[in-house]
Amino acid sequence: MQAGVQKRKCVFAGSFDPPTIGHKAMIEDCLALFDEAVVAVMVNPGKRPCFLPEERVEMLRRMFPDEPRIRVMTFGGTAAELLRKENTRIYVRGVRSAVDFEYENADFFASAKLDPDILPVYLPCRQELLHVTSTAARACLRFSAPTDAFLTPEVRAYIDGLKDKKR
Repeated sequence: MQAGVQKRKCVFAGSFDPPTIGHKAMIEDCLALFDEAVVAVMVNPGKRPCFLPEERVEMLRRMFPDEPRIRVMTFGGTAAELLRKENTRIYVRGVRSAVDFEYENADFFASAKLDPDILPVYLPCRQELLHVTSTAARACLRFSAPTDAFLTPEVRAYIDGLKDKKR
């Protein structure tokens, strides 16, 4: 990169409860478009996630152990606040379907009321991953069903380690 050229940074935020192979693909797509990706585990006091924020951060870090262009963090405010803090306008959102797009677009309009400079980038889900959701992954985990179709080996190993600690 030439001196004086500003790096293009995006924010990709979500609950990542747990992070899936779909999230991994979306982060890979972010890296194909941007110089840096901030992956933010959002903390919503109104939700009761399965995994602690620190656990979700660790799972995401294990997905990309040697990738210096990714920074994983937790954040407890709004997306608008996070983008201001990270000094970027670019907010990446993944969409699997028209329903996802409608949800993300409504969320964008609400966020734009807080900061009109937000620039959403909607990336389509890879076709072979349309079935992947954190909800489906949690259901498999709850019933001890195979999670290979939803979770990376690193995330599965981390979750297995958590189970061993709780026994």
